[in-house]
Formats: sequence, structure tokens, C-alpha cells
Amino acid sequence: MTHEMIIAGFGGQGVMSLGELLTYAGMHEGKEVSWMPSYGPEMRGGAASCGVIVSDEPVGSPVVTEATAVVVMNLPSLDKFEENVLPGGCLFINSSLIERNSTRTDIKVYRIPANEEAQALGNTRVAGMVILGAVIAVTGVVAIDSIGEIFTKVFGEKRAKLWDINKQALERGYAIAKEMMA
Repeated sequence: MTHEMIIAGFGGQGVMSLGELLTYAGMHEGKEVSWMPSYGPEMRGGAASCGVIVSDEPVGSPVVTEATAVVVMNLPSLDKFEENVLPGGCLFINSSLIERNSTRTDIKVYRIPANEEAQALGNTRVAGMVILGAVIAVTGVVAIDSIGEIFTKVFGEKRAKLWDINKQALERGYAIAKEMMA
């Protein structure tokens, strides 16, 4: 199985970190992976996206143009990447910041209130982890436990103490998506 994903939002929303977590979790599971970041001309607050491939087979190119799943954290990202979802693929929308729904009828759309859920957990910075939990629940790209295994590798020992809140966010997003799929 090959998962080709685009994760997009503003700089500072954790877009690149989500891509790295998926990539390292895939490696941890012995899969073939690719992660390709793309930044807008601005730094923090500018456009940011990354392409992630997690596959059971060798990855030929790191470029993702037709995605099995797209995660959008803000409206400009929805406008830009909605058409990149393959028919039958999944679109994950941060409904806390995006009022508009998808115009597509040939994909599955998951509206996840990531910022609201993160706020309810007491830390708005874990909104991306809420979305990541939903992605894992729907796609099965990696095991949720693999994220915990590699968290410190991605974020370093200094941030290891943040795993508990991030785990809660991941599990909340996972549960929300499972409820939507039922």
C-alpha cells in the first residue's frame, strides 16, 4: 500500500512537524518513506506544505501531485490543494479555521475541529496532532503507537515532556475520526 499525502497550512501550525512524524513513524515500521517540505516566501505565518509518501514499495519520486490524502489547516491551503486529492481519496479539513466545505463529491471529507479540540485540552499548539490522529484513524498510514515511539527522535529530549499532551491530542483526533466513520 502506498500513501501519498499533502499537509498544508500557515507556518507555525506544525505542518512540517506532522510530515516528519509520519515519515519517521513509517521508517520505524520498516516502510519506504519520503518527506519533501515547501515553504512560501515568508517565514512564520507564510504558506507551508509538505509531501509525504509512506509505502511498502520503493519510492520513485518525492513529489506528491496526486494525493491519497490531503490535510488542510487553513482556507488558502484548501483552495490550493483540494483538487490534488485523487478520486476516492480523503480530505481532512481543520473546521475550526475553515468554514467552507469541499466542493468535491468524489472524495471522503473529514471536518475536524482541531483548534477547538486542542483548546479543550488546554494547549492550542497541539491542533496538528488532533488532525494527525484523524489521519491515522482513517488511512492506517502508520500505527498510532509508532508516533509515540519516534516523538522524541523528531522533537528532541527537551520536548519529550510534551508527549503527554500530544498523545491526548492524537487520541482525541483518532476518536473523532472513528466516530465519523461509524
